[in-house]
Amino acid sequence: MPSIAASTVHLPPGPWVTVLDCLCAHFTAISHEQWLDRMARGRVLGADGAPLGPLTPYRVGMRVQYYREVADEIPIPFRESVLYIDQHLLVADKPHFLPVTPAGGFVEETLLTRLIRQFDNPQLVPLHRIDRVTAGLVLFSADPASRSAYQALFRERRIVKQYQALASALPRQSFPLIRQSRIVAGEPFFRMREADGEANSETLIDVIERGEHYWRYALQPVTGKKHQLRVHMAAIGAPILNDTFYPTLAEQADDDYCRPLQLLAQALSFVDPLSGEQRHFESRLRLA
Repeated sequence: MPSIAASTVHLPPGPWVTVLDCLCAHFTAISHEQWLDRMARGRVLGADGAPLGPLTPYRVGMRVQYYREVADEIPIPFRESVLYIDQHLLVADKPHFLPVTPAGGFVEETLLTRLIRQFDNPQLVPLHRIDRVTAGLVLFSADPASRSAYQALFRERRIVKQYQALASALPRQSFPLIRQSRIVAGEPFFRMREADGEANSETLIDVIERGEHYWRYALQPVTGKKHQLRVHMAAIGAPILNDTFYPTLAEQADDDYCRPLQLLAQALSFVDPLSGEQRHFESRLRLA
């Protein structure tokens, strides 16, 4: 089975005798026994791809490749679907709670790893990201030769991203509206906040359905700051339903599957940079 790409570290200066000693000191969350096990299975490699062993001498600046693993990783009981695939692109419909790429306690249970294994293509790379707790469309590059052309769509803002959210009603607010603000890192480290200064984020916000308790909003981010939609909706007084980060931090377990964030990456539209065709993809998922 194909694997996700190896991570790389260049060994820092230090007093270590072996590569193993350095790795144990540099990655304190991984035990000596775990590193020995990875080396025994050929999961720690040199720059040339040759396996490294417990007695491999340490050298400052040495390039070491290793494969991330999480012991006893808990399965995520939701499945992605693939809406489109060709030589260059793959469009996936991601469920709530599934991370896009490996991070923290998630390696095998990520959208990228699942798709690499399903399609036997280790060249898959996400062209953009959505939060683990957000559902909806994610676009992947399937061919390194054409990757830069599709990456440019996002960098040059030539792709229209449309989201839907369920959030509090704002009967005294006029819609549609444009929210522009400066978004910077907040506290704790995983949250963002609005700050004084020149705006670096912009979202178009409209209402598409007015319910008794919650409204359904159409959100179109012009920029792509981390947590931008969640921050902007909280800032106008309509925090997204089940948001445990904004406007205030609340506790939520990783497996609290009964209360998903009511945010959906609903559609992507762009002119294909290779064929010149107009592309439009829509999620098959729906908010509650």
